Amino acid sequence: MDGEQATKKAKLETEKPIKEGEAELLEAVKAMKENIRHNGVENIVKPSQEDAIMVMYQNKRKGFHAVDLDPYGCPSTFLDAAVQCVINGGILLVTATDMAVLAGNTPETCYVKYGAISLKTKACHEMALRILLQHIASHAGRHGRYIVPLLSVSVDFYIRVFVKVIGSQLKCKDNASKTGLVYQCKSCESFTIQPIMKINSNKFSRSHLISDKNCKHCKSEHYVAGPIWIASLHDQTFVSRLLHNIDNMKLKTRKRIKGVLTMINEELDIPLYYTLNRIMSLVKCITPPMILFRSALLNAGYKVSYSHASKFSIKTDAPTDVIWDIVRAWEKLHPAKRPMENVPTNHPALNILDSPMKLNVSFALHSEANPISRRTGLLRFPENPVENWGPLTRAKMNNN
Repeated sequence: MDGEQATKKAKLETEKPIKEGEAELLEAVKAMKENIRHNGVENIVKPSQEDAIMVMYQNKRKGFHAVDLDPYGCPSTFLDAAVQCVINGGILLVTATDMAVLAGNTPETCYVKYGAISLKTKACHEMALRILLQHIASHAGRHGRYIVPLLSVSVDFYIRVFVKVIGSQLKCKDNASKTGLVYQCKSCESFTIQPIMKINSNKFSRSHLISDKNCKHCKSEHYVAGPIWIASLHDQTFVSRLLHNIDNMKLKTRKRIKGVLTMINEELDIPLYYTLNRIMSLVKCITPPMILFRSALLNAGYKVSYSHASKFSIKTDAPTDVIWDIVRAWEKLHPAKRPMENVPTNHPALNILDSPMKLNVSFALHSEANPISRRTGLLRFPENPVENWGPLTRAKMNNN
């Protein structure tokens, strides 16, 4: 090929129409540059159109103070690079929008993407957070690093976690005691958390099975799910600092953020939760007011809170036996619609309702049953802004 032909070929290549996907990338980088100039941070921010994974690997020696992963769907492919390129003590922010996978619709897909079996449960949104945290911790542990969750949030149609990444081969071993399996009854949905290992005085020991093959409440079999993160979802000191400063921030969503953070600040540090409407529907009984059910738990000497992920949630340190005793006590006051006579005697609802009560239940109103976030009228569970609110279909490349 002579010089003239080469020049013509180069000219033709430069005149080729830009593909739709490439045009979007160019517009994105252009917008980044404009924002950088607008905020006067040209000296510390550098926009890039390169592959995100390669950028993280290329900068893992120097490191970033913070890395924010917000892909469309599952963030798994970015995690190995991300946990390495954050400086020691830096912050990793991760968003996942594939909630159908994380919430139990396709547990086999969840295992492929996150290394854990998801579960169809009313606590699916918190379980999604715990699956993601376990997955991040697993990636970090391979590189001698461990995570400290600062804030874990389930809102709208996605989950988002904020974790600190710290280097320590010794501390990485603690992951074994911060990880567990979930055994959930397939009928009454009572669950048990099974730690992978136990730690006592810095000594690890294998964990003994704490769940029978059949549910002790209704005699049905269990589903097995996980592994999930069973340690803290939040650093309450960090959350309190955010709340302390939120009123000074000029944000359009300030009221909503304050409501969610206040609820998170009230949350008990206990894995998963039940939902009141679901447990009452299982025994075909009318649902009591949430304040009365919370009062019964508090009167029995246990703690209770909402989860920010569900307005019907009951997060408590009470054993499941206590929860079912309260259900039985309420059912005596408001008899349930019992199964027909031709239903087998081992029907799950009958097994629960006909079991003897061990607790003297009191539904007297407790002073702490109404949480501060509810008493002060904070925006706790905002409604969707428009009909069919949620993620749209992934954009497709136009290769024509």
